[in-house]
Amino acid sequence: MNISDRRRWLALVAIAASVLVVGLDLTVLNLALPTLSAQLHASTSDLQWFSAAYSLVLAAALLPAGLLGDRFGRKRLLLIALVVFGASSAACAFATSSGGLIVARAVLGLGAAVVLPMSIAILPVLFTAEERPRAIAIVMGATFIGYPVGPLLGGWLLDNFWWGSVFLINVPVVVLALIAVALLMPESHGERGRPIDVIGIGLSSLGLAGMTFGFIKAGQSGWSHAVTLMGIFGGAAAIVVFVAWERYVTRRSAAGARRQPLIELLLFRSASFTWGTILTTMVSFALFGILFAMPQYFQEVRGVNAFGSGLRLLPMIGGMVLGMLVSTRLQTAPKSPAGAPPAGPRVGVRALVTVGFAVMAAALAVGATTSTHSGTVFAASWFAAAGLGLGFAMPAAMNAALGALSAQRSGAGSALISAMRQVGATIGVAVLGTVLLSAYRSRLGLTGVPTAVSQAVRGSAAAGIEVARKLDSVPLLDSVRIAFVHGMDVMLWACGGIALTGALLALAFLPSKASPAARDESGPVAAAGVDNGQNREHERDAQH
Repeated sequence: MNISDRRRWLALVAIAASVLVVGLDLTVLNLALPTLSAQLHASTSDLQWFSAAYSLVLAAALLPAGLLGDRFGRKRLLLIALVVFGASSAACAFATSSGGLIVARAVLGLGAAVVLPMSIAILPVLFTAEERPRAIAIVMGATFIGYPVGPLLGGWLLDNFWWGSVFLINVPVVVLALIAVALLMPESHGERGRPIDVIGIGLSSLGLAGMTFGFIKAGQSGWSHAVTLMGIFGGAAAIVVFVAWERYVTRRSAAGARRQPLIELLLFRSASFTWGTILTTMVSFALFGILFAMPQYFQEVRGVNAFGSGLRLLPMIGGMVLGMLVSTRLQTAPKSPAGAPPAGPRVGVRALVTVGFAVMAAALAVGATTSTHSGTVFAASWFAAAGLGLGFAMPAAMNAALGALSAQRSGAGSALISAMRQVGATIGVAVLGTVLLSAYRSRLGLTGVPTAVSQAVRGSAAAGIEVARKLDSVPLLDSVRIAFVHGMDVMLWACGGIALTGALLALAFLPSKASPAARDESGPVAAAGVDNGQNREHERDAQH
């Protein structure tokens, strides 16, 4: 490997560090909520807004962030975002009031909204189609490693230091990422001269934030609440208007107007992009169901602490890493004899994604047989199998979607992928949380329990267990735990159904090879030391 090759792969390490810090932040907040409630005198509404402020800003800013990266430079924007993320993490750590922490969390979401799409956008620019599966596996691996490491690290910090340490731990990781990005990553950008689609930015931000708020509210207040319905349907209406506006701008652009759309609707003519993005979103939907329910199972039913809960999630990461290694190898073309045409990948994307979803579905079906007496080995076994399926499906589906993106518009296209994943995860938590809660309530035995107590118990398993312990009622405690496991099993059956649907959709609609849509073939940036001999004049105008 020559120096330029090493620089590109070292730059990828910097990108992986950037997404790792975002992944850590997504998991440590829930651990700190009880402490925050006491230390900052935070109300239930405040605790909800600590998470909601981050999610709303993240959803609203994703698409504009991709456009700005294409226009002003992806490296430049990533550096700014890391500074914002680090500074707001420090602000979270030293917040002295609930309002101050909510504001800091909102700014933190702004930084994450840039980091996530930029980390994906650079992949079609830096790496060739043959190298991209390996690069995607590394970035996706860094993203998912944050899920078990967050509770492990956060639990240890909360046991040994003050609550602000769970946010402050982001700062040294951000500093290392800043140094690595500044020194190793080449600058790249798209069409710098095109006008910014201000109306498209406004409509997309309003729509994504509205839908996200509606689904968050659904998880808090129910699906029939007026504010829930206003958020979901108002956001959906804004998205419909946004799509109509983008179609209008696309037609005007084709007729010679300078205005360019915020997103390239032509991307959806590519089956690889459309179904790769949909299937990536479905993976997030099912995955967040597991991450939502299983830590509660370990802590509320099995009685382990946050650190132990994170430790029990590690088999899923082990399975995921193994799946990604095998998937990457199968997507890599074998070396062709001298003078022979390049060989294709050993296994097509469609087969990998289908098998991955099928393995996930089988693992989730096994997980849905969990009881209050199931052991750690049982959980570790199906966790590892679910991770294996995830490792097959996620990078291959992402590679299919990225294969349709040009280096010119990789920022906007990657932001669209990130936005759909984010909304999919939010919908997943809301819908699957409702499934779990409904099944939990249906199995509770509250005969003879006072009305005030039963209402608290019906609110959540955590509240039910707290009430049972205060009353020193073993029958009520057993009832709550049995009911929660029943609800969790029903939810895991739903996740398994989503995974099975994903396998069938991949088999029916996902092409075996990428189908580019309205893309150039400029390849990796010249600054990274890669020159594919095509469109060099265009590259010099578009990239540093």
